[in-house]
Amino acid sequence: MNPPNLITIARIVLTPAVWWMVMSPGVTLRLVGWVVFLAAALSDIWDGYLARKHGWITDFGKLFDPLADKLLLVVTLVPTYLISQSSGVASSLGFIDALPLWVLGVIFGREVLVTLLRQIARRRGSVIAAGIWGKRKALAQNLFVGGTLLWFPLAQLALDRSWLETPAWKIWSGFHSTWNLVTLGLAVGRSVYSLALRRGAAGRGASAEWVSAE
Repeated sequence: MNPPNLITIARIVLTPAVWWMVMSPGVTLRLVGWVVFLAAALSDIWDGYLARKHGWITDFGKLFDPLADKLLLVVTLVPTYLISQSSGVASSLGFIDALPLWVLGVIFGREVLVTLLRQIARRRGSVIAAGIWGKRKALAQNLFVGGTLLWFPLAQLALDRSWLETPAWKIWSGFHSTWNLVTLGLAVGRSVYSLALRRGAAGRGASAEWVSAE
């Protein structure tokens, strides 16, 4: 149990708390949930850095670090979808309004498929670490999720305090709506592209490289 693996375990343990805070109706708890999400997302970068710097790369880390990322995605993206389906300014994502269900299908469908391929590779004696396009995809997802988790409590606060018609809020909401739209487009596009890229490689017999797109 080296430090990177302990960080990975901590991220997994924190996921139920993140779900609970994000789904709570209170502004304060949602803001705390956003902070915890940021800490978990940044810790993923930190544990990878430590593992490479000190040679602490293990099969445990290769298997459970992606699992921790997937769990964090589930406990933040699913609540984002559920909250956005409610009516009102405080639940709208701006230009996107409500998060479409097909977005969850694309993102989670890819994750399930790649996870199955990882399990196949593991049974054959191979443990595949994350590849560059998987990291870029995860970054885009985290940027979108982080933006929405901040948006919901701030929008509720603006509604409660009658800030919605102020110039400052209109500027902020315009910026944030654009952020949500762009980062979501990158997250979906990179998910589809990385899967299609590695699927082509798999068709030529390079199935392990496909899995490494995770």
